[in-house]
Amino acid sequence: MSDTSHLNRRQLHRGVFGVEPICRVLQIAPSTYYAVKGRQAQPPERALRDAELLAQIRRVHEASGALYGARKVWWQLRRDGIDAARCSIERLMGKHGIEGVVRGKKRRTTTADERALRPADLVDRDFTAPAPNRLWVADFTYVMTWSGVVYVAFVIDVFSRRIVGWKADSSMKTDLVLDTLEMALWTRDHDGLPVAGGLVHHTDAGSQYTSFAFTSRLIDAGVDASVGTVGDGYDNALAESTIGLFKAENNRDGPWKTLADVELATLEWVDRYNHQRLHSACDRRPPVEFEDLHRHSLQTQ
Repeated sequence: MSDTSHLNRRQLHRGVFGVEPICRVLQIAPSTYYAVKGRQAQPPERALRDAELLAQIRRVHEASGALYGARKVWWQLRRDGIDAARCSIERLMGKHGIEGVVRGKKRRTTTADERALRPADLVDRDFTAPAPNRLWVADFTYVMTWSGVVYVAFVIDVFSRRIVGWKADSSMKTDLVLDTLEMALWTRDHDGLPVAGGLVHHTDAGSQYTSFAFTSRLIDAGVDASVGTVGDGYDNALAESTIGLFKAENNRDGPWKTLADVELATLEWVDRYNHQRLHSACDRRPPVEFEDLHRHSLQTQ
């Protein structure tokens, strides 16, 4: 008979006979009984590791505003010096119902002006850049509020995926994208990275981006316009992907009430996106940190 079987029999009668007499009858040492009992009372080593890792997972997930899935939780834990297997993180998040945000489908807002002369596509779906201010992509979307539709436009620097310009407005006329461009130009100038020659500004074929006013402003700023083909989301995939994140990570508790609510939420989201959100294209760093490292490497050289 095994030690475990002896232990089970002992547990049935220990309240009547005591440990030592029963151990003598079963012909086992009392020390063996206490050793087996001690092992059973302690949680398994894996359970202890899981409990510690789960606490760290919850910390990172909550700090992200419940936005991070398993991949970004894994990235952030590694940045924090916690070396855990991604499969373990996926297992624990699935077991405890911890989920990241899931993107929804994007509704098309682009209306092409067939009469307008459109610039050529200078990007050809190659969304890479060797440095800041070499390639910007831009697009806008809409969100619903209690007071009506609000449109939100963005300009993203492809090098770091940083959002350098944005605007929310109740109208999707040219002023929406024009003001977003002005903010992007101001942001770069304010940060000591003024736009010089060679910057390409890429958009879809929306009439706002091919308008005379917008094209003229690009020319004045020394920026080359680039426009993708009509009805092809892949030609501006990076901008659409960023917009997908914006819509998925915001407004999960119901519709906003006013334009001002959308502006505040967008401001907070852009700040978090630029300064905290880890990005695969930025070596798992936030966009601003990635740009700062790039600038520092140039200065040291």
